[in-house]
Amino acid sequence: MKALYFDCFAGASGDMILGALVAAGVDASLLQLQLKALNVPGFELEFATVVKSGISATHARVHTTEQQTHRHLSDILGIIYDSGLSDNVKVRAARIFSRLAEAEARVHNEPVERIHFHEVGALDAIVDVVGASICFELLGIEGFSCSPLHVGSGFVDMDHGRFPVPPPAVVELLKGAPTYATEVKGELVTPTGAAIITTVCSEFGPLPMMTLRQNGYGAGTRNYDKFPNVLRVLIGDRAEAADDDRLTIIETNVDDLSPQVLGHVMESSFELGALDCYFTPILMKKNRPATLISILCDSAHSGLLAEMLFRETTTLGVRTHSVSRHALAREVVSVETRYGPINVKVAWLNGRVVNDMPEYEQCRAAALRSNVALRVVEDAARTAFAQTKAKQNSS
Repeated sequence: MKALYFDCFAGASGDMILGALVAAGVDASLLQLQLKALNVPGFELEFATVVKSGISATHARVHTTEQQTHRHLSDILGIIYDSGLSDNVKVRAARIFSRLAEAEARVHNEPVERIHFHEVGALDAIVDVVGASICFELLGIEGFSCSPLHVGSGFVDMDHGRFPVPPPAVVELLKGAPTYATEVKGELVTPTGAAIITTVCSEFGPLPMMTLRQNGYGAGTRNYDKFPNVLRVLIGDRAEAADDDRLTIIETNVDDLSPQVLGHVMESSFELGALDCYFTPILMKKNRPATLISILCDSAHSGLLAEMLFRETTTLGVRTHSVSRHALAREVVSVETRYGPINVKVAWLNGRVVNDMPEYEQCRAAALRSNVALRVVEDAARTAFAQTKAKQNSS
């Protein structure tokens, strides 16, 4: 599994995340091209290499000409869903802004639909959130984790007045995440940074075991003496260990949903951290054909997924129950073939490979590109993996 770790020793902001992801390998020109799909004029994204306390980092800056800085959640979601972005990017960006709106609603004791975004409703914040979501897709990130977050100290001036660091919205967003403060003054974690990280990350703590492949530093705007104001991202491969897991299944029966909505529910469930989602044709009372929606997840994601079912379907209730899963240890290995690089998902049992499966979408794209049968590319990937394994065993 390709995983990303946010190392927030100097906090995190939207522009720091964007800069770090470009420094870690995202093609800046491709990112800028995809951002045009927002269909919103009046902004330009610029990247520059800067040095912060001896560390070379990428600074992302959004230049805008707009005067509007206040938007409701519905305004922002309208921009996102009316854009030409991919569905995965739309869903992730919408989740980030929805989480931010929920935090603001708790702070101000107002319904979410009445929340008026201030600084984070500006076009530069929209570009930060959508840009980060595009970068995650371009990098192919499958899992996210984060260090404890250094929040800073002191006070910050906002539209509503002068508030202690971290400000109220950030406190709401960071509930459940490990945080700490030092003598370093200033707001190190911004609402945009907190919203992005707490939406995508499923775990917080020390750097997990992974094979490091890429890294990048995103620069903040502050300058400190002998303290680099940068965010570091570490990207690598994590092998998923074989273990007995206690998981949760969420189920509901629906008899009045269109196939399009069901497809959207499945896509949304995976975006929200589901491990699996499947539909079963059933008969309900009065012999009505219906669909049983089943979502497999860990307990940390069950609340969000149940909320999604209430929001996206017509169900009035969901059922949950715990199940036990025994999983093989597995990892993704990239191999070189005459048709290009292909990822092979490998499963292990007692130290031996028991299954190797080339990534279907990559094989399909390579087959179409080379005008050969799909099985030819799959066989080439398996052969390349076997050769790689043989070389490792002989060394």
